[in-house]
Amino acid sequence: MPLAQEEIVKTLLSSRMRVLASLWVIVRDAPAAEDIFQNVTVKALAGETRFAREAELISWAHVTARNEALNWVRAKRSQAVALDTAVLEMLEREWARDSAHGGADRVEALRDCLAALPAASRRVLELRYFDERSCAHVARESGVGIDAIYQRLSRLHRALKKCIERRLAGESARVEMEAS
Repeated sequence: MPLAQEEIVKTLLSSRMRVLASLWVIVRDAPAAEDIFQNVTVKALAGETRFAREAELISWAHVTARNEALNWVRAKRSQAVALDTAVLEMLEREWARDSAHGGADRVEALRDCLAALPAASRRVLELRYFDERSCAHVARESGVGIDAIYQRLSRLHRALKKCIERRLAGESARVEMEAS
């Protein structure tokens, strides 16, 4: 008997973070990744494809999302460099080994830890990773030397790692750092 729509929605939402992560690797655009995930969800609910098991649905969702993401890159970013298909398949196999809940818990812990950071530290991370700016650009914008940015990023990485580990162990989301 095929999965009911409620089961489809529940399964897709439980896999959401993993699918979004794989989409972001391809499109490098969080809103586009979210749009593609929503399109995949709509397709799953449209009933054109029937799913007998949750694993079948998750596999279909990953393949469909990947194909839509590659189409999006081709259509929207002619200058973008997409990862080779072999690399994408390797990443998908690696993600398949992770537990569905462990990844979502880790992402939630990261969000909590980022929220606990001082605004200046969050800004450095946003510029470097979300805006994909070079360390030299971040240094100029922050009004400090490039070595200071490298040191600050290193401290932030260590502090976030410790915070995430504590959060996953059930402790509060505190971020302890030497003067950032």
